[in-house]
Amino acid sequence: MRHALILTILLVAAGFGQQSAQQPIGVPVPPLGDGPFILDTAEQHRIRVSVLVKGLSHPWSLAFLPDGSMLVTERPGRLRMIRDGKLDPRPISGVPAVHLIGNSGLMDVVLHPKFAENKLVYLTYNKPGANKQIATALARGRLDGPALTDVRDIFVADWLPENANGYNSRIVFGRDGMIYVSNGASNSDAAQDPNSHRGKIMRLRDDGTVPPDNPFVGSAGYKPQIYSMGHRNTLGLIVHPVTGAVWNNENGPNGGDEINIILPGRNYGWPVASYGRTYEGPRVSEVPWREGIEQPLVFWVPSIAVSGMAVYTGDRFPAWKNNVFVGSMRMGEIPGTGHLERIVFNDKTEELRREIMLSELHQRIRDVRQGPDGLLYLLTDEDAGTLLRIEPAR
Repeated sequence: MRHALILTILLVAAGFGQQSAQQPIGVPVPPLGDGPFILDTAEQHRIRVSVLVKGLSHPWSLAFLPDGSMLVTERPGRLRMIRDGKLDPRPISGVPAVHLIGNSGLMDVVLHPKFAENKLVYLTYNKPGANKQIATALARGRLDGPALTDVRDIFVADWLPENANGYNSRIVFGRDGMIYVSNGASNSDAAQDPNSHRGKIMRLRDDGTVPPDNPFVGSAGYKPQIYSMGHRNTLGLIVHPVTGAVWNNENGPNGGDEINIILPGRNYGWPVASYGRTYEGPRVSEVPWREGIEQPLVFWVPSIAVSGMAVYTGDRFPAWKNNVFVGSMRMGEIPGTGHLERIVFNDKTEELRREIMLSELHQRIRDVRQGPDGLLYLLTDEDAGTLLRIEPAR
């Protein structure tokens, strides 16, 4: 009788395990409605989230034009125009061909600081090469109505096999007039290799040439473009609107997402020092700090797949003044748990608290921007991606 009972328990457990293994990981994600959605938040309280544009294919980055229009990149390789709240059905022509595999494709878009005069637009994308190779490239073109003209690559990072992973990139103009360009490293030791562009933030003149005051110019064995190293996948890169410092956020693997203040010549640790674990479970490093390695300003365990970043400085949300907003694409490796996260600092840039927002929408938040109207704009990285706007609910 006892043996029969044990056998029954084992068979039931085996059947349950088999059934569980067949079920996909994640939470149900209902289709995003037309909105608006009225939500409550911890300090600003009632907000309205409006769906401005639907039908974007994995949008990645957003830039505001002086006339109030917006440029949006779609990862499959299209640059789109949103004017008067409507998506132009025709993509902007002249965008370079991209290598689309996994999470690669067309990435960031920024305007030259003197765009009103020169109409220059900068894009990062994954460039196709011979024998299925791929490289992160920075291209520059001139926006002329519905087209980019005079488009050319001004920087091309190391060529890699297409299965190398970590080809993502962000770009931002610093207050010094230089352009900062990130290049991912994913699960690779290349972030610590000074003769590789992988896992680095580069600093370039606006024409792609190397500034003579870069920290490793003239150093044997170092790529002269490198400004900082030891990064995994930088998915947010900004200039802090108050301090002028360059900040990044980057994905760890299973935990170890970070926000860092980027300083010249510094090493940010990946993969020799990390608060994360590999996707299989073991720690990336035995200790999360080492001599000569910069500590993150903020880190996440478990991972939230951080992406996009903005520091709020407007007047529409007084309770959010100087708060940092980052997008999340999923939390703790569970699909369907994307959200927006708000981080509060004191006047010494020490973290005080965090708030998870918009989790009810179950959207992968890829980019976060403050608009010229003092409102927050978000891009959702979905097959049917959207542009969202957050404003106070009255």
